[in-house]
Amino acid sequence: MRIFPAPLLPFLALLISLPIVVSLCSRNRAVIFNFGDSNSDTGGLTAGLGLEAGYPYGRAFFRRPTGRASDGRLVIDFLCEYLDTHYLSPYLDSLEPDFTNGVNFAVCGVATLPKYVSFNLNIQLLQFKRFRNHSLELHSKGITNFFGEEDFKNALYTIDIGQNDLSGSFGALSYAQVIEKIPSFISEIKEAMWAIYLLGGRNFWVHNTGPLGCLPRELAIRDNLNGSDFDEYGCIKSLNDGAKAFNAKLNALCQELRSQMENSTIVYVDIYSIKHDLIANSTSYGFKNPLMACCGYGGAPYNYDPDFDKTCLGTGYTVCEKGIPYISWDGIHYTEAANAIVASKIISTHYSSPPLEFNFFCNSFGISSI
Repeated sequence: MRIFPAPLLPFLALLISLPIVVSLCSRNRAVIFNFGDSNSDTGGLTAGLGLEAGYPYGRAFFRRPTGRASDGRLVIDFLCEYLDTHYLSPYLDSLEPDFTNGVNFAVCGVATLPKYVSFNLNIQLLQFKRFRNHSLELHSKGITNFFGEEDFKNALYTIDIGQNDLSGSFGALSYAQVIEKIPSFISEIKEAMWAIYLLGGRNFWVHNTGPLGCLPRELAIRDNLNGSDFDEYGCIKSLNDGAKAFNAKLNALCQELRSQMENSTIVYVDIYSIKHDLIANSTSYGFKNPLMACCGYGGAPYNYDPDFDKTCLGTGYTVCEKGIPYISWDGIHYTEAANAIVASKIISTHYSSPPLEFNFFCNSFGISSI
C-alpha cells in the first residue's frame, strides 16, 4: 500500500528520504488500540452520535465521508497501511466493524477533562475495559477472532489527545491560567496509561500536540491581537507556547513512566516539530497558503468563519480545487496530503524517543523497559 498521495510524490522524492515500503509484523499480528480526538477519529463521533460530516469530507481517497475530519486518510490510517493491516474501526461502529487488528476509541471533539463527559479520555478507557473483558470471555470460549491475554499484552496502545484541552482553555482563560491547568491534563493521561499497564498493556506510542497557534480557526477567531502576538510564520505565539508547555510535561511524564513501568516500552513522538516544519517550510513541500483552510469561507488569509453554516460542516463554504496541496483541510484538521507527510516523518524514527521503528511492538515478547 502506498504512503503518499500521488500529487506530492515529486516534492517528497526530492526533499525527504523516508521508508515507504510496507512493514509486516512477522511474529504476531499487529494489534492497535487507539485513544484520542479528531486527529485520529476514524468514525467514532458519527457512530456514537449519528452526526456525519457530508461531502467534500473524504473526497481525496475514500470518495465519500467516513467520519474522518479530513478530505482523506488520517495519520493513523497511514500507520496502519505501513503495517499492512486494516484501518481501525471505531469502537461504537455497529455495522460490520472489523476488530481483528484492534479498536479505535478516538472521537472528534474530546479532551482529557472533564471526566465522565461523553467520549472524553476517561470514557474511552472505560470502553476499552469493557471491550477487553468481553473479548477475553469470548476468546476463552474458543472464538479465536477475539483477543486473548497475550494479544492485549503485545498490542500497541496509541494516545493522541490534548489539543482540545488547550484550545478550549485558551478560549476562556488567560495564558497563565492555561499553563496552570496543563498538569491536570497530563494527570489524566498518566492515569489512563497506568490503567492500561495494570491491565497488561506494555507498549505505548504517545503523540504530543501540534502548533495550535498555526491553525486557521485559532487565527481567525481572535481579533484583538497585534503584530507582536505573531511569530515569523504568522502563528500566534502564546498558543504555540502553550502547546510547547503541554508537550514538555507530556515528555516528562513518558520519562517518568519508563522508570516505573517494568517491562514496558513508551515511545514519545514529537508531532509538534513535524507539523511546525510543514508550516515553516511549506513551499519546500509544495504547499501554498499554509495558514489557510482548503474548505471554509472568507478567502485569504485564513478562509475560516466561525459561523457554523460557513464552515466545511455547513452549506455556505467554498472549497479549494482538487489536487492543489493545502496543509489545513477545514481550519482545524489536516488534509490527507499533509497527514501523509506527518506519518512518513513518524515512520522515519527521527522524531521518536526512543527512536524505535513503528513496528517494534510486533515482536515485543518479553521486551525490557525502554
